[in-house]
Amino acid sequence: MAGGGTAGWMMASLLGRHFERQPVVVTVVESSEIATVGVGEATVPAIREYFSEIGVDSYDVMRATQGTIKLGIEFEGWARPGERFFHPFGMYGAADRGVPFHQYWLRLRQSGDRTPLEAYNLCTALARANRFQPAPGNPKADMEIYRWAVHFDAVLFARYLSEFAQRSLGVRRVDAKIVDVRLRGRDGFIESLQLDSGQTLAGDLFIDCTGFRALLLGQALGVRYCNWGDVLPCDRAVAMPCARSQLLTPYTRSTARTAGWQWRIPLQHRIGNGYVYSSTHISDDEAVQTLKSSLEGEPLGDPNFIRFNAGRREKFWEKNCIAAGLAAGFMEPLESTSITLIQTAGERLLGLFPERDCNRTLADEFNRQTGLEYERIRDFLVLHYFANGRRGEPFWDECRQRAPAEHLARKIHLFLDSGRLVNYEWETFFHPSWLSMYAGFEIQPDRYDRRADFYTLDELRAGFALMRADIEKAVSTATPHAEFLAQHCAAAS
Repeated sequence: MAGGGTAGWMMASLLGRHFERQPVVVTVVESSEIATVGVGEATVPAIREYFSEIGVDSYDVMRATQGTIKLGIEFEGWARPGERFFHPFGMYGAADRGVPFHQYWLRLRQSGDRTPLEAYNLCTALARANRFQPAPGNPKADMEIYRWAVHFDAVLFARYLSEFAQRSLGVRRVDAKIVDVRLRGRDGFIESLQLDSGQTLAGDLFIDCTGFRALLLGQALGVRYCNWGDVLPCDRAVAMPCARSQLLTPYTRSTARTAGWQWRIPLQHRIGNGYVYSSTHISDDEAVQTLKSSLEGEPLGDPNFIRFNAGRREKFWEKNCIAAGLAAGFMEPLESTSITLIQTAGERLLGLFPERDCNRTLADEFNRQTGLEYERIRDFLVLHYFANGRRGEPFWDECRQRAPAEHLARKIHLFLDSGRLVNYEWETFFHPSWLSMYAGFEIQPDRYDRRADFYTLDELRAGFALMRADIEKAVSTATPHAEFLAQHCAAAS
């Protein structure tokens, strides 16, 4: 593993677990003198599957990393200034007779019922009430199905994994800087890493976790970077934590600003904040002032600037080198996918793990699958910008004027035609996520699936009222978020 941080230690922990009791040595080379980006503090529910995979408990991780619950993301000011909607990790309503729930909702909507779709989502209701309870093991209806993720301090998370991997999985750590990457003359494979300590570290498979620099895949092997700035226009971020003065909410908040958007991530010991913006539309100084003026508490550090180009490497696996994390690509943290992409890279590598010759066929399939995954996430992020309803602001007006890519345009047209939803290969976000975006941005069809006419309008209204009552009851018995954390995963002071 060339590089530590979140990417390096996630990959090392996963490989260390799966190659226990085998003649495979996993080594992480990282320098304590090189700081990591360290602001990726929000996740999606798949992270808890990763915890199980490597053999750690979610609550233990949260205790060690000042973690909190995440039920989804609130979007404020994206559809229109002053308005908000929620992207939950849960199902809407209940399908019936093979007809998706939202088709019945569309039928009621056409009859004049303006009850929002989110009124039929338990996950959203819990988040709005700042409450939490694990979903039942045997749900009686679709709307009882929801998942949860975590917020954590990314620096503490990397430290936790480092200690765990070394202590429990036999992963080696070498504290040094990489000063040279040596290639084999006969085939151009990476032969070894030259370290500033004078040590030469040889290996069979190298995983590049060196961040934006991509020392191995990008610099040594020359794999070029594909810039997606034409569709994802933000190229800067400034982060600044602050003291907490508001409720400890079980969700991330994304607030639209003049030239981008601001994140709020609640942790037990502080609030993570950042402004992701387009340098074409606002200066760094203006971005800092915008961020500072909206902090809810006293700043706990200086502004941390991050420059980036949204995009991906042309290949993720070249010869005997695989990139993970920022070395592979960067998607702005709008939907908290950075850590997910590290996780899926590790899982995909396990499924296609090579022999010493690093078979080209395996690499080709790894690259194909990973490329599709990045493109699907890109399209979902582009939808947020393309569908915005902020009029008269140059940044947002330009975002609406960009034509969406073919797959995204097809998805939108299918839904506008009759409310049909479709998923393509290697999707990260599924039907409930797309529904939340369509409803939040008021992308609604004029027609619905005629199978939804089976019930009379009165029958539908009565059934929908019962769903809302069930959700209200479930929320009333849930535990306040802060109380739940205190009971199950309070961090050491």
